[in-house]
Amino acid sequence: MNSTDTLERLAQIIESRKPARGGDPNQSYVARLLHKGPDAFLKKIGEEATETVMAAKDIDHGGNTPELQAKLVGEVADLWFHSLIALAYYGLRPADVLSELERREGTSGIEEKALRKAQQRELAND
Repeated sequence: MNSTDTLERLAQIIESRKPARGGDPNQSYVARLLHKGPDAFLKKIGEEATETVMAAKDIDHGGNTPELQAKLVGEVADLWFHSLIALAYYGLRPADVLSELERREGTSGIEEKALRKAQQRELAND
């Protein structure tokens, strides 16, 4: 089993929990977040991102122990999960993110950022 399959299976479950597909906000956490709309799941993404940063800082200050590593992995899993909910809400799939990562593979992050800034300037001038 590969990671892409895991992400896709999770995306399918999230898709099935959409209220429009019969997901019950009283029975499903995912359906509840989707029913409440972007403010709810975007807030969770922000919380999970903060918790991810805090878990990494715990490793920086407490040592790279298996317990602290597990905490970081758990927080990143929560962040990814809530990000998958956002993708589903906006009609996107994990494959869209993976395609973007593949597109960026082998490209310098510095060059990529400079290109995006140039494109933004160009759009602003149009």
